[in-house]
Amino acid sequence: MAKQPQSFFLEEWLRSIVSSSKNNSLSSHSSSSSAQAIIQAWAHLRESLQHQSFQSSHLQALKTLVNSQFSLHVADPQAKLLISILASHISLSIPNESYPLFLRLLYIWVRKSRQTKSPVVDSAIETLLSLFSQQSNKSSLFLSEAILFLGAISFQSSASEKSKSIGLELLCKILKEEYKFIFLTDEQASIALAGAGYALSSSLSICFQRILDILLRVQYGISQGLMLLHLIEWVVSNSLNLRSLDKIDILKELLENVEHNHSSCAVVMFAAGVLRSVNRSGSSGFMHIKNHAEERIEIVARNLVVSRTEPGVNLLLQFIALALSRSGSVSHRDPLLMSLALALLTEVFPLQGFYNKVLKCNDEKNWATVLDEINKHLSSFIFKDAGAITGVFCNQYASADEDSRSRVENLVWDYCRDVYSGHRQIRLMLVGRADNLIKEIEKMAESAFLMVVVFALGVTKHRLNSMKVNGETKVEISLRILVSFSCLEYFRRMRLPEYMDTIRAVIVSVQENESACVAYIESIPSYDDLISNHGFSNMPKSEYLWSTDEVQTARVIFYMRVIPTCVEQLPASVFKKVVAPTMFLYMGHPDGKVARYTHSVFVAFISSGKDPTSDERVLLKEQLVFYYLQRSLEGYPEITPFEGMASGVVSIVRHVPAGSPAIFCCIHSLVEKAISLCNTISSRHDDSDLWRNWDGELESCKKLLDLLLRLLTLVDIQALPTLMKLLAHLIIELPINGQNSLLNQLYQQIADSDDVIRKPALVSWVQSLSYLCSQGTDKKRSKNAGDILPDRTASSISLNSINARL
Repeated sequence: MAKQPQSFFLEEWLRSIVSSSKNNSLSSHSSSSSAQAIIQAWAHLRESLQHQSFQSSHLQALKTLVNSQFSLHVADPQAKLLISILASHISLSIPNESYPLFLRLLYIWVRKSRQTKSPVVDSAIETLLSLFSQQSNKSSLFLSEAILFLGAISFQSSASEKSKSIGLELLCKILKEEYKFIFLTDEQASIALAGAGYALSSSLSICFQRILDILLRVQYGISQGLMLLHLIEWVVSNSLNLRSLDKIDILKELLENVEHNHSSCAVVMFAAGVLRSVNRSGSSGFMHIKNHAEERIEIVARNLVVSRTEPGVNLLLQFIALALSRSGSVSHRDPLLMSLALALLTEVFPLQGFYNKVLKCNDEKNWATVLDEINKHLSSFIFKDAGAITGVFCNQYASADEDSRSRVENLVWDYCRDVYSGHRQIRLMLVGRADNLIKEIEKMAESAFLMVVVFALGVTKHRLNSMKVNGETKVEISLRILVSFSCLEYFRRMRLPEYMDTIRAVIVSVQENESACVAYIESIPSYDDLISNHGFSNMPKSEYLWSTDEVQTARVIFYMRVIPTCVEQLPASVFKKVVAPTMFLYMGHPDGKVARYTHSVFVAFISSGKDPTSDERVLLKEQLVFYYLQRSLEGYPEITPFEGMASGVVSIVRHVPAGSPAIFCCIHSLVEKAISLCNTISSRHDDSDLWRNWDGELESCKKLLDLLLRLLTLVDIQALPTLMKLLAHLIIELPINGQNSLLNQLYQQIADSDDVIRKPALVSWVQSLSYLCSQGTDKKRSKNAGDILPDRTASSISLNSINARL
């Protein structure tokens, strides 16, 4: 059942529905006068009648009373006074702006008076008829108030049948002749609609069809259309509750026989109001009415889909989307599904249109205009109802056949690609020049991302779990969802359960299929596309810097997060050709978070192929190690995150074949970098607490040394002697406080070790190293980083017979 108005005034309830808050809806009548002021206002009006003169003070008295309409009570004596003044309007020379105020006060009287027969009501009707016959200059506000007053009288039981009939006839006449004039503003539209609503709910049905027929001809704006929807809901609920079978039959007839001069937007809202009322009634006895309403919206939607290039389609799409979002349960119909898809992608989230407007202009004045349009859209009804519209869209999709589902899926996935391309361009163009514009566009894009996620989750539930869909189609759907998510990854601002559930569902279809993995990987933008601005005509190629392209970076991060889940199925040749260039490029990204994902991809590949692998894969692993170490260490510590690099190094010594040159390269490279860092700091600082605590500038060097010490327990036996020799040389060259700190750490690490194979050799080695450090405290050995292992050091270490012990 329709919710009854919270006040006596139907027009205020209608306005509250399309306002952001109740306070906004009452803003035009928010002021209120004191009791004394109200009494004085009535006294002034009596004086005007007594003195047969209407002055500006009397007009002000009317305004005072109207401004207090929510607390004002107009009794029969006051009503008689108002009617008498109106009856003498010619002799009193009442100004035109007073007439709407008189009618508003009479309306308050009718709505708040007792429901008993009163001759004063009949007198009011007669006076109004006389007024219309004599006054030629009728304002639109006066006409609206007249409709409201006449409708209220027909709704009350205090008027005679004759007066109601006469009033309804006059109401129909005004509506028919002046509706184009009346519905120019939302304020007047709410008044006229409320009057029509009262009339439609009258105990008399003589004008029911005529009023509805007129309302269906009006060209409504969005807010007026919503008021019509809820007004029809209110009227139909009253008819259903009273079992007014004659009115129900008229509704059915109107739904079946819409005329060519009826507005499609009005028809949609009319049908939606009927639908909402029947759904809320909870009665199954009116299902035939519901079916007719759904069919009527379907017919409009079908015509729209067929001729969507014609003028007015955009507005009609918004009406259909809003109507369906507020109708409650709606049976599946293909035209409704397609209309909702088009509405979401072009009207609710019209990102492409705004991108085109931004790209067409290149000055701040035009951008300010676009910003105003975006802010207006963000506060619009269609955008605020985005969640509800998405819900109806997903419900329609759930009941659709496979062909219909495929059509709307393709629309959504193509939309994601367009948003990615468009947002990349406008962000690169506007950053630092129109940041507010970017911020507002991204508010809309974030909501579009949520819509896509919710829809994609529905796709996984109804398509990937369906026995009717073959495996190849499921793989294709999964791939398109992943690619679409990558395009919108930049707009993901929070952790969404729906997002994670969707990815888990589609990954299963991809990671177990080699061809699917290859197809997904090959959808990554090429290296050339990543580092250049192909197709960006608004930006010179020389000005483009890939690391500042945040939209593209977010997309690459998405790929880097997914690749480890399917790397086992990925041929080495594809990884080398497609993944490796992008991985190494973004390994040098200044954002540590981005770089860490690339290290994770490297670790995943090096760790892959636990079963016997092809020579090609093993060879590629070794080849990648050399460039990985170069790329990582040249950016350390300024760019390369230590945690990412450490995980890469550990995966190298664990998964590259024992004795591989790649492992020796890894050890040498790490030691060289550590020596370089320590030498740089030694040249600036004397031996002090800095080397004892290894903090401040030494922190990055200390992390490398900790990693090297950790490798003592990880590298294969063939590489261990080399690691021990290089570490010994490095430690001997440090200041005494640095030596002591590392020796203590080595003692502790070896003491805690339970590796019975390595431990004897390491114990002997560290004892020899300690001896060499103590002997060399008064001498400084060469700090030439290129001569990592001097002959003297090599001969000293060989005294410990390390090779023999191993």
